[in-house]
Amino acid sequence: MADDTPRNVVEDPILNRPFDEPSRYYDFSGASPRILDGRRPAGYHGIVRTERMGGGALATHEFFPLVRVNEIRSRVQAWRERGYPNLTSVTRDLLDHWNRPDRRPLFFCQREAVETIIWLTEAAAADLQGLDVPFDEPNDLESLRKGYTALRRYCTKMATGTGKTTVMAMVAAWSILNKGANRQDSRFSDAVLVVGPNLTVKERLRVLQPQTAGNYYEVFDLIPTGYQDLLAHGRVFVTNWHAFAVKDDARRRGVVQRGKESDAAFVRRVLGKDLGGVQQLLVMNDEAHHAWRPAPPSAEDVEEQPGLPELSGEERKEAEELAEEATIWVGGLDRINKTRGIRFTLDLSATPFYIRGSGHDEGTPLPWVVSDFGLVDAIESGITKVPRIPVADDSGRPDPKYFHLWRSIMAKLPQSERETNKKRAKPESVWREAQGALVTLAGKWDATRTHFAACGYPVPPVMIVVAANTAIAEVVAAGLRGGDVLDALRGDSTFAIDSKVLALAEAAEEGAKDREQERLRLKTATVGKAEWPDERPPEGWEDLAAPPGKDVRCVVSVGMLTEGWDAQNVTQILGLRAFTSQLLCEQVVGRGLRRMSYEVDPNTGKLVPEYCDVFGIPFEVIPVQGTQVALTPLPPPSTLVQALEERKSLAIEFPRVEGYIVDVRERIRCDVDKVPVTNIKPQIEPTEVVTRTQMGWVVGRTGLNTTTGEVETLRRDKFYEEHRPQRTGFEIAREITEVLAGGQVSMGQQPVPARRLEAARLLFPQVLAIVERYRDKRLRLAPTARIEEMALAQYRDVIIERLITAIEPDVSSGEAPLLPRIDRQRPTGSTAQVLFRTTKPTKGTLKSHISHVVLDSNWEGAAAYYLEKAPSVIAYAKNDRLDFEILYEWQGSTHRYIPDFLVVVDVGDGRRVTLIVEIKGLEVEQDRSKWATARKWVRAVNHHGGFGEWDHLVCKGPNSLGEKVDKWRAKRSETVPENAQ
Repeated sequence: MADDTPRNVVEDPILNRPFDEPSRYYDFSGASPRILDGRRPAGYHGIVRTERMGGGALATHEFFPLVRVNEIRSRVQAWRERGYPNLTSVTRDLLDHWNRPDRRPLFFCQREAVETIIWLTEAAAADLQGLDVPFDEPNDLESLRKGYTALRRYCTKMATGTGKTTVMAMVAAWSILNKGANRQDSRFSDAVLVVGPNLTVKERLRVLQPQTAGNYYEVFDLIPTGYQDLLAHGRVFVTNWHAFAVKDDARRRGVVQRGKESDAAFVRRVLGKDLGGVQQLLVMNDEAHHAWRPAPPSAEDVEEQPGLPELSGEERKEAEELAEEATIWVGGLDRINKTRGIRFTLDLSATPFYIRGSGHDEGTPLPWVVSDFGLVDAIESGITKVPRIPVADDSGRPDPKYFHLWRSIMAKLPQSERETNKKRAKPESVWREAQGALVTLAGKWDATRTHFAACGYPVPPVMIVVAANTAIAEVVAAGLRGGDVLDALRGDSTFAIDSKVLALAEAAEEGAKDREQERLRLKTATVGKAEWPDERPPEGWEDLAAPPGKDVRCVVSVGMLTEGWDAQNVTQILGLRAFTSQLLCEQVVGRGLRRMSYEVDPNTGKLVPEYCDVFGIPFEVIPVQGTQVALTPLPPPSTLVQALEERKSLAIEFPRVEGYIVDVRERIRCDVDKVPVTNIKPQIEPTEVVTRTQMGWVVGRTGLNTTTGEVETLRRDKFYEEHRPQRTGFEIAREITEVLAGGQVSMGQQPVPARRLEAARLLFPQVLAIVERYRDKRLRLAPTARIEEMALAQYRDVIIERLITAIEPDVSSGEAPLLPRIDRQRPTGSTAQVLFRTTKPTKGTLKSHISHVVLDSNWEGAAAYYLEKAPSVIAYAKNDRLDFEILYEWQGSTHRYIPDFLVVVDVGDGRRVTLIVEIKGLEVEQDRSKWATARKWVRAVNHHGGFGEWDHLVCKGPNSLGEKVDKWRAKRSETVPENAQ
């Protein structure tokens, strides 16, 4: 694997101590990474679209520095180096306490975020000169009519896992203590309103209330001696944005109807007795990327809803829901600001960027961001886990399959099963294609589980599967629970989250909780928790001795899990959805980046690295600059392709077969030597994956290249141990038997008719023998492949489909022959129905009922040339708009095989055979399934006897078609028609 090592790697991702200002960072802009001294400039990668004449668009991806943040950072650093001048005595005591060398250290990013807010509030006017942080201005007519005024907002951008809640506690303590010490100082407030995105976050943020046991002021020693009593007089009220929805009882039945809630009534209800009639609050918005104002549409865009037309139906609905949430959130702040007054709001988020559908440019930051400590900074300081991604595998692909997993899956699925803007992907097909990735990742999870147990951790590691939708999540969860991946993930150890039910639970108000929804929320919130946070169950759940999520080993969810999901034992993540932006990638991977421990290497002072293995979430660099789309040339003149009346004697008719009649009672037969082989090789499904740590975005490079030097090869030895060939062969035989017997006959099903049970009893031993012969004779293993790989759905489904296709009733034992099931609505098709125009090149015909052969490539012309001159060919037709197809099964789905030509050949003695001709160069596994089903189609139709004689011929190229047909004809003329047997 040494030759496959990417050039753009680094040996050690952790450069800095977490408690000091970063002094080094990786620069990925060159041919290879280099370590630079100093601090990485704050900025983000954004998309710029420039409209051009002719409707083309030039799309570029650029790095945009956060100019204001970099300026503030520079000034705060200078202010820090000068010893924090112009502070209140309370603030100086706090900073001295937080910076004490003998206390529990705080991360530098936490101190810097708080210092920035302090500087913006307390710095001398000269220090702030020339700096303008924009207000959040109401921009809709209703808000302006009601007299809502601008909000002062400051946003601190901090990567997930860097301690935002501690920052909130530090800011709350600073404001409360300063107000308590000087009631006349209008810069501060001792009343703090904390707003979160859901109920889980609301409960987690109660540690900000000074009166709560286990509050962060005590746990993290944030208050200097002598200030505890002053802190106790502060009031911190925590709620979630759902409480900001305005009440309206105008439609409610009853004597008293107050109508829509006034602003004063709204504020009384929301703030309640906790904040009473207090004026001038400090507000903190956790996960503040949910709190923004949709941009007002311009006059020309009013009808078009800017930002929404390019979205799919589901994306549009999600965008509209997020816009409604954001509007309710900010609208509530406007009402509070008007009625009580808000000093300023502190927004905290790892990803404070506008989303698609907001009306703002996608991926641009909230304009009031004042500090930035992003994911790469956190990795370089060791504060979060390091995500490891696939960088190579043994499939032979230039990009490892499991890096862009969803894209690889969609490319492999037939068009009818892919996800589009109008339909979802077929869940069973997605599971089949993703199982190999999940099995490999689960092998690493199992090794981590063993390590956790050896270290005495009270909870197991957790693997997350993030699915595109509920249907895919259900199929994946069923496979995990059923043991199709690892026995250790069977049953209740795999937890599937119903996102809609969870969202309802997260939005519930106090006293209005549905018990089942609340149970789901509790289980989700306690994944990775060995004990209840306050050492006792929540009220009403005293029957739960331990947190319900304690023993969860795998979580399957739709989307990226709820905010506030702070499990620290996530060690593997599989993304099974489209990722349209690096923002989304960071949000999803962020669910697995919280560290288990903060152990410092005594020799270096750095944190010991922890890792999270990530498949299917492409941490890509920004793509290279796009180019303008060229004008489309005018199409060439079209040709009318039609059936010619004067050649109706050359017409070819065919049956439309929609299935087969198989009524097996006792005996079956299968010529195993003629069943297509199944190849097990890493080019089909990788058998080992090399991971490296991932960090950073680099213009012009792929995620394959933006990695560090930490290497590990993942295999699936545990899967091999649990899925021996004998076990897999037995399971395959059982599935085939159930199909032949007419339905499931397994234990636990509905009552099964005695006839079906008897058929299954007689057939199973025969099927098992066929499966074992196939396994021994027709499986082809690559040198590095293992026979146990046949248990993967990728291979198992192929084996099942091919054997079902090949197994027939044993007519020599008195069984009824295989017969076609003809479409009742359209029993036959014919060349007489062909009529269309094409702009492709064409070639005129003489021996065909159809006027032209359309030349999709050169080989059609060469094949037509032979068919025209061959004496034995009576008539032929290219299968273009002819609607002749053979249905076949491939990897659990029904596909349509459309052969190239139908050729009527004179085989002597007045006999004519219609030959189904396929011209194929390189065969793949799916092609072999086509050929096997085509032979089955031929046998059934010939047994029927009502459509003449048929056969199937595969030719490697058009130039050998003549020789191939001649050899076939010589052999065929000596045989008796199958329907005469």
